[in-house]
Amino acid sequence: MSAFFHFVTSEWYFAIPMFLMSFVAVTLVVWRVLLNLDARTNLNEFLPRFQKVLDADGPDASLQFSKKQKGVIAKKLFPAGLETRPQGVSAMRRAMASVIELEILPDLNFLLAPILAIAKIATMVGLLGTVISMINTFAEISNATSAGGVTRQAGAIGLALFATALGLVTAIPLVFSHVLFKDWIARYELKMQSAAQKLLVMLQAKRSGGQPEARGVA
Repeated sequence: MSAFFHFVTSEWYFAIPMFLMSFVAVTLVVWRVLLNLDARTNLNEFLPRFQKVLDADGPDASLQFSKKQKGVIAKKLFPAGLETRPQGVSAMRRAMASVIELEILPDLNFLLAPILAIAKIATMVGLLGTVISMINTFAEISNATSAGGVTRQAGAIGLALFATALGLVTAIPLVFSHVLFKDWIARYELKMQSAAQKLLVMLQAKRSGGQPEARGVA
């Protein structure tokens, strides 16, 4: 531990940027997690309530109900389909596909690029710090005339490796988080597509039941 504190104090021009990148990285990951939680829609809870409003009051009421619920499926996906229902099923599919591709997915990918960038930069900065420290250390070794002088420089070589270690400590969790976020987005995209299909089925079922509000769906 004392060697690490010595590295922080003696190589502060590398340690401070690494600590700042770690702090920013943690902030971005937490921010992205909170955004993911806000974007989620519990379909097991939302769909039965939506179906109840749709059956009782029709598509217009269900549209207003959906906009007031939590998550992108309820607030963006379903309204996109319901607002275009007079134009038919094909128009609804196109509208919901456009919302997914142009609005929802960009929002879900927000902050992922900076997270991956910091992971790559932290690794390179840590390696750069180690290389520069090693160059300085070997320069001092070449000037050492006694065995004791060379032995003292061995500790400096180990000290130089702290820069790489800090870079890896920052980068590894970020890369892991980035992979998890991308996997979550891929699975959530499938969930949105499934929800869009369920909306079409519900509206078609209502239309077949003779409800005048859904006659535009064809």
